[in-house]
Amino acid sequence: MAEAYCKSYYAASANGTGQFSRLEGEVDCDVAIVAGGFTGIATAVELAERGVRVVVLEANRIGWGASGRNGGQVTGSLSGDKAMERQFRRKLGDEAADFVWRLRWRGHDIIKNRVAKYGISCDLKHGHMQAAYQSSHIGELEEMYRLACAHGMGDEVEMVYGADLHQYVGTDIYHAGIVNRRNMHLHSLNLCLGEAEAARSLGAQIFTDTPVTKIVHGDRPEVVTEKGRVRADKVLIAGNGYHHLAPGKLAGMLFPATLGIVATEQLPEDLARRVLPQDFAVYDTRFVLDYYRLTADRRLLFGSGTNYKGTQSRDIGAPMRPAIVKTFPQLSDVKIEFAWEGQDGITINRIPQLGNVTANVFYAQGYSGHGIATSHIIGEIMAAAITGDSRDFDVFASAWHWRLPVGRYLGNRALALGMWYFQKTEALR
Repeated sequence: MAEAYCKSYYAASANGTGQFSRLEGEVDCDVAIVAGGFTGIATAVELAERGVRVVVLEANRIGWGASGRNGGQVTGSLSGDKAMERQFRRKLGDEAADFVWRLRWRGHDIIKNRVAKYGISCDLKHGHMQAAYQSSHIGELEEMYRLACAHGMGDEVEMVYGADLHQYVGTDIYHAGIVNRRNMHLHSLNLCLGEAEAARSLGAQIFTDTPVTKIVHGDRPEVVTEKGRVRADKVLIAGNGYHHLAPGKLAGMLFPATLGIVATEQLPEDLARRVLPQDFAVYDTRFVLDYYRLTADRRLLFGSGTNYKGTQSRDIGAPMRPAIVKTFPQLSDVKIEFAWEGQDGITINRIPQLGNVTANVFYAQGYSGHGIATSHIIGEIMAAAITGDSRDFDVFASAWHWRLPVGRYLGNRALALGMWYFQKTEALR
């Protein structure tokens, strides 16, 4: 039996929960996609637009996992950008830096165009600020500002210092910020549901409450579910931190981290304007950061910290409230109405993992906290590779990834120890 959506703000305000049936019986298609989050659904749209017969198999509901539980920020940040540049040089040479720079913004265009093309209602808004939590972080933002200007984004970015920050955020805890008007924020579950409807309108078959039990490899792989099976020419495994398929190939490469998010009660309009005067989204410059924005109905949606052990919290809201009040003392009496968690897929070098289990079974995973924009880029890349253009896929597939020779339990604890080291190092800067 499929699990219901978690008790999140997104689920409570969804535009309908996507009425899809369970697979019972046998289906034949060109491409079978395992998992109905952003990676699977974005790839399904891309393939269906190309006339490919697509079947999507989701164990629970569309957007049930991290795609419907995140902070809703679409930004040009790539946590593994430097590692990407180094590794992509194997395929691209001196063009690697420009390739990575274009990756930062490629997902924005895909999402904007798709929302417009299919009339998806997902509260899409432009405007974001990355804020320097420590004065030692200002130089990093200034370098990003110079880089953006050098790439022709001078009219979309702005450096802000001191009291001028109050134009964008009602707090005194930051030292500077880079304002970015290309970045966006949105209702992530409604985007995923809207894209699923778009894929269905193009002929894709989408089944929910349909966990995949195994993949039988061969010239035409078979994806086996509890009550049916799908025969396909090619298969894409797109479950990220939630699946356990292909353990021989993918073991020790990806580790789930647990992110907690809360949403407050609705704020009076004047208070909402004091908190975020221009309705921009914000995150700070720490390695493990705070991120927040206003929802369409004026709630503060706030995420703070990450549990790299991958375990669930007993009280999600408890560690959030001090972080909210530290940032916005004016919200000390505001109630938290929603609190939920999701699992993000973390790779050790922070580079997304694209590759093959066999020649006709692909996988795509590991966005390390930057999944909305990145998953849409990967959806475009995977659709191209599956239909014969593997240029960008080959760049990602050429990257070398750490593989820990332990299970997820020990792997997550090793990851947590590494993150603790980086946090302590950062605090000493």
